[in-house]
Amino acid sequence: MMLRRGFILFLPRLVGLLVVACCSMSIVYMLACTPKGDNQQLALPRVHSPTVKEGYEAVLQEREEQHRNYIISLKKQIAQLKAELQGRTEQLKKMQKQYPDPLDVWLDHSNPEKAQANLLAFLRSQVDKAEVYSGVKLSTEYAAVPFESFTLQKVYQLETGLTRHPEEKPVRKDKRDELMEVIELGVGSLNKPEGVGNAKHHVYTASDFIEGIYRTEKNKGTLYELTFKGDTKHQFKKIVLFRPFGPVMKVKNENVNMADTLINIIVPLAKRASKFRQFMQNFRETGIQQDGRIHLTVVYFGKEQMNEVKSILENTSRSANFKNFTFIQLNEEFSRGKGLDVGARFWKGNNVVLFFCDVDIYFTAEFLNSCRLNTQPGKKVFYPVLFSQYNPSIIYGHHDSIPSLEQQLIIKKETGFWRDFGFGMTCQYRSDFINIGGFDLDIKGWGGEDVHLYRKYLHSNLIVIRTPVRGLFHLWHEKQCLDELTPEQYKMCMQSKAMNEASHGQLGMLVFKQEIETHLHRQKLSSKKT
Repeated sequence: MMLRRGFILFLPRLVGLLVVACCSMSIVYMLACTPKGDNQQLALPRVHSPTVKEGYEAVLQEREEQHRNYIISLKKQIAQLKAELQGRTEQLKKMQKQYPDPLDVWLDHSNPEKAQANLLAFLRSQVDKAEVYSGVKLSTEYAAVPFESFTLQKVYQLETGLTRHPEEKPVRKDKRDELMEVIELGVGSLNKPEGVGNAKHHVYTASDFIEGIYRTEKNKGTLYELTFKGDTKHQFKKIVLFRPFGPVMKVKNENVNMADTLINIIVPLAKRASKFRQFMQNFRETGIQQDGRIHLTVVYFGKEQMNEVKSILENTSRSANFKNFTFIQLNEEFSRGKGLDVGARFWKGNNVVLFFCDVDIYFTAEFLNSCRLNTQPGKKVFYPVLFSQYNPSIIYGHHDSIPSLEQQLIIKKETGFWRDFGFGMTCQYRSDFINIGGFDLDIKGWGGEDVHLYRKYLHSNLIVIRTPVRGLFHLWHEKQCLDELTPEQYKMCMQSKAMNEASHGQLGMLVFKQEIETHLHRQKLSSKKT
């Protein structure tokens, strides 16, 4: 009863509150929905307005006019954008006609004559772009492209290559053929009669060639300037030829998945337990922890230090939970070729990438990927050029201490050199190694077996990838020249030792060390007197 009476008393108040709320909401709605003019807000129809209906009609008409003007403005902007887009499209088409896509020059077979004309125009433009008719402003002396000179018999070269000879008969067939072709073209050009007439003229031959110079701009072509004998002693004939490089052509575009490509790293070893410990530190960090798609095969010769080597291997296996390794022991004299051959043939799994490695080699995870990417069964083998470290005691002799190994592995002329005469570190599929015949097992000791295998691959139809790599280092170790060597062998051994010790400049500083110290001493005394 009490609740009922309270509810009856409260009901009028609730109705009043609802009425006030509805009125407030109506006012807010009318204020929010009232249209605005250009400069001021449109007012609501008031009592003094003609009528409420006419006021709203005026507001709606004004709002409609605003929308109509806005739509017209948008249409004008769209029309302007379309016109601009069409103009840009026309410009692009003109540029494409003037400078055709290099790939379309010959890939578009629908119009062979046009493709041929475009290609010819491109090749002629290469002459204009190259430094043939006029010089090009260069920022420094390092930007200059030097010429190399040649005669009928010799080439005088700055890039000496593997032979290290500053002058030589061209060893590479491609260079030999290139220069002979150029000389023949020059002779042919001289023997073409100039003008019409029966006047006799001198018939030129290759023996009239005196010398030539040539240089290559990698993205343009090769310029040749040939000098021939003239009609008299002080007259000469000059022929300028240019071999333009064609446009870049796409050959292949493919995805390469190396997620399941295993590398079997084969290391032949005898003694050298301390070096093997250092090797396993790098192997653990790089091969196991970073890469994880590797197998290690150690082929050990003899029994001296064998237990220590096995202990290092087993400790790494336990601590890193690594089981992908094989240890093979041979009771015979050390032979690098025999060790690698045995390790390669011992593998019984699927076809695998073999990386022939030495205990004094340091490699990175990036190199392991290069090893995979540059090998292909039945197609490619990889012969990386590694960076050989100089003697750290000489390189860092003026420092307070020798930096850590990782800090030493910097590719600079003061720290080492590209070991382009070494062919021992190589990657190939096991099937290619077996099919090529493996190593020559008659070669004993260290050396010679790598060159023999390299030549086998060169004589085959496989592509040999030979390139410097930034992630493969030969760590310095002292080279021993034994007393049993003949005088000539000992001399060659010492020359090799000197090459591995330091750069030319650093060795010079050692040779003139006494002279330098004497000079510094005199300077010190002179400063004290003053």
